[in-house]
Amino acid sequence: MSSLGSRLRATAQRLLARGGQRLARNPYRALAATLVVGLMGGLAAMAAFDHAEVAAQTAGTEQIRRDTQRELNAMSARLAELQAQATRLNAVGQRLVDASGLQGGEFNFSAPIGQGGGGPTSDITPAQMRSGLDAVQAQFDNAGGQLTVLDTLLASRTAKGSLERAIAPTAHSYVTSTFGARADPFGAGEQFHKGIDFAAQVGDPVYAVADGVVSFVGVRTGYGNVIEVDHGNGYVTRYAHNSQLLKQVGDLVRAGTEIAKAGSTGRSTGAHVHLEVWKDGAYVNPAPFLAGRSSVKRA
Repeated sequence: MSSLGSRLRATAQRLLARGGQRLARNPYRALAATLVVGLMGGLAAMAAFDHAEVAAQTAGTEQIRRDTQRELNAMSARLAELQAQATRLNAVGQRLVDASGLQGGEFNFSAPIGQGGGGPTSDITPAQMRSGLDAVQAQFDNAGGQLTVLDTLLASRTAKGSLERAIAPTAHSYVTSTFGARADPFGAGEQFHKGIDFAAQVGDPVYAVADGVVSFVGVRTGYGNVIEVDHGNGYVTRYAHNSQLLKQVGDLVRAGTEIAKAGSTGRSTGAHVHLEVWKDGAYVNPAPFLAGRSSVKRA
C-alpha cells in the first residue's frame, strides 16, 4: 500500500515538472492538473491509512495472543498446585485408612471417581475456568483442615493408655539419674530433677516410648534440642539434650520409632537421654511407666 502511494505522488510530480509552463499559460489546464494531483494525493493518503490499519490489527492480534498465553500459563500453575494438594490429601487419607484398620474397598484413593451425564455442551470461558479453580481450591483447603484434625484425633485415641505399655527411650542402657531431688551436677546446690536420665553416646538412637503425635520440635532453655510427643489423654513425653531431631510437628510415631539422636546440648555435663513425662501440664515420675522393661538396667 505504501509503495502505491509513493508511485502516485511521483507521477503527479512528473506531470507538474513536464507541463508546468504550459499549465501556467492555460488556467483550465492548471485547474485540471491541480485536481489530478489532489486525487493522487488522496489515493496516497488512503493507501497509507489502509496500511496503518492493517498494521494496527496485526499488533492487536499479537497482543491478544500474548495475553491469552499468559492466562493459560497462570491457570497451568494453579492446576499444578491443585494436583500437589490432591496428592497430599490422598496421602493423609490413606494414612487414616491404614491407622483405622478400614478394609480395602471402603476407601480407595488410587481409583478414579466415576462420573456421568448428558445434554448439550459449550466452550468454557477463561472467567468460568478461574472461578472453577477457585472453588476447587476452597474445597481442598476445607478438606485438608478436616483431614488433619481427624488424623490428630485418631492418633490421640489410638495412643490413649499407651504409656502403660511404654518402652525405654534407648536400647541396652541404664538409668544414671532418677526423678526427684538430687545434687545439681554443676555444683549449684540441690536441684529437683524432673525426669530420668539414661546413659548414651552422641548419635545413639532415641526412641518414642509410646504411640503419639509429635507436638514440639526445637530448643528449650536448659534442655537444648528437644522433641515432645503427645500421647493423648493429657500425656506428653519430652526428650532432651539431643544432637539431632528427626521428626516434625504433626508426625505420627509409634512406640520404638527413632525420633532423635542422643547428645549433650543445653545444660548438660555429657551425652545422655533425658526423659520427662507430663500429665495435664504437670511433670510426673516416668518410672512407673517404665517399670519392668528389660532394656532398662539400674546403674
